[in-house]
Amino acid sequence: MRTRARLLTATATAALLIGCVSGPAASRPDPDSGTRPGKPGKDSGHVLVFSKTAGFRHDSIPDGIATVKELGAAHGFTVDATEDAGAFTPGNLAKYDAVIWLSTTGDVLNGEQQSAFEKYVKDGGGYVGVHAAADTEYDWPFYGELAGAYFQSHPAIQPAKVDVEDHAHESTAHLGPVWDRTDEWYNYRSNPRERARVLASLDESSYTGGSMNGDHPIAWCQEFEGGRSFYTGGGHTKESYAEPAFKQHLLGGIRYATGAVNADCRPEQGYTKLFDGTSVEGWKQAGPGSFELKDGTLTTVGGMGMLWYAAKEFGSYSLKLDWKMSGDDNSGLFIGFPPSDDPWSAVNNGYEIQIDATDVPEKTTGSVYGFQSADIDARDKALNPPGQWNTYELRVEGEHLQIWLNGAKINDYTNTDPARSLVQGHIGIQNHGDGDDVSFRDIRVKELAEASGD
Repeated sequence: MRTRARLLTATATAALLIGCVSGPAASRPDPDSGTRPGKPGKDSGHVLVFSKTAGFRHDSIPDGIATVKELGAAHGFTVDATEDAGAFTPGNLAKYDAVIWLSTTGDVLNGEQQSAFEKYVKDGGGYVGVHAAADTEYDWPFYGELAGAYFQSHPAIQPAKVDVEDHAHESTAHLGPVWDRTDEWYNYRSNPRERARVLASLDESSYTGGSMNGDHPIAWCQEFEGGRSFYTGGGHTKESYAEPAFKQHLLGGIRYATGAVNADCRPEQGYTKLFDGTSVEGWKQAGPGSFELKDGTLTTVGGMGMLWYAAKEFGSYSLKLDWKMSGDDNSGLFIGFPPSDDPWSAVNNGYEIQIDATDVPEKTTGSVYGFQSADIDARDKALNPPGQWNTYELRVEGEHLQIWLNGAKINDYTNTDPARSLVQGHIGIQNHGDGDDVSFRDIRVKELAEASGD
């Protein structure tokens, strides 16, 4: 909330319902400046497309290069393309925000060039692997871990259903729950799920030739030894590079790798959906306003109220959800409050994790509202601007609360207020009022062992 103080009496509550007062803006990047998070002064990215082959050569490579150049021209990043491994020198690689390995095959770099690329990644460089990038450098362990998995085999080109697992990453945010497309679908020698965030996976029942026992990642991302890595198994066919959805998928991966957008690319397993995009079963509205359910998202309508998960209370847990503001808007997450149809019970008995990047520090995005500011520098580097999705993780263990934004830890708070407790309580999302338009999706939780320190 953007109010000056917490409401502790009915009189103060009534006053708040009459009107809200905004505080001065906190420091944050200008979302219209084009400045890359964490890399001040970079107005646009510079990427290198590398397509050398020492094995099978895809006839779609020219189409892929042309598409990346088209995307660069439309979205403000410069593109160079080469098949010369001699480009892999420390001085030359330093010019680029990301290197796109476009259907490379076989052993394409010598030892000196490999060392230069390792240093580049460790210094913060980005990697984008497309399709046969997984069929490359089998004897270079660093590359295999960076790419996430090596190619094993593939069936014939055919249609398949792709299950979209992450809707916050820019490479998949435009997609629905299932993506129907035709390509050559790789099987991999290992499953990257334990070390990377799987963005999309293949439904092996929807085509023939899948060999990964029903858990078949096909696109993923990870932070790796200082750099950022994105891989997509799509892109075998020439037609891929004319598909608007695949082009947007590729663009989102490039923008993540260059640092133009942020995402939570930590591995994720064992979460249960509280809101899966289809139903609000188990949830109740408290107070005025509502949430509109459309296209897999819940969007605030009026207020000031709260939608809370009434089906269960939670103790030690990790809560993740994706959220997006349309502009300078206001909302928040409530945790640790008792059941009530009065939203002010959550205000007075629980804790709010704020969503509003232009309020005072202790009441801005990532703050424990009114109690503890986020680390503003870390928050600003991690925060995606209005119009783009962000991911929160709230980890509650006893009275200890930790907050991650797009995979970056931005707050660490321990409750000492005897009138409140994080040990047990409900979860809610706020609809703050008319004009404060915030959307939520993919609300999920993983319950933790009471003494877990993971």
